[in-house]
Amino acid sequence: MRVWGLKNCDTCRKAVKALEAAGLSVDYVDVRADGVDPADLARFHAAFGEALVNKRSTTWRGLSDSERAGDPIELLTQNPTLMKRPVIEDRDKLTLGWDAITRDSWLEGAA
Repeated sequence: MRVWGLKNCDTCRKAVKALEAAGLSVDYVDVRADGVDPADLARFHAAFGEALVNKRSTTWRGLSDSERAGDPIELLTQNPTLMKRPVIEDRDKLTLGWDAITRDSWLEGAA
């Protein structure tokens, strides 16, 4: 299982803690420190579309209108912290965010 997020993001920490407590092995990718492979960004964008870009972030608010209108994958490549998180992947399952439904979908079959 691989989780993409930020190490200082409370939601990401909650997700990793719950997944590990359920006995799942987590390979964590810090999008700020490690970056995100463009091929992964393309897969995420294909799966989630515009939802992948966190338009409530401070980074988003700091962008110009022309930057916001640009290619989302290029925008996320240049500003990986703009990615909504966590993105969690295991085999052919891919989820975005950490809400009750996502949490339950990962933890149901664990342990």
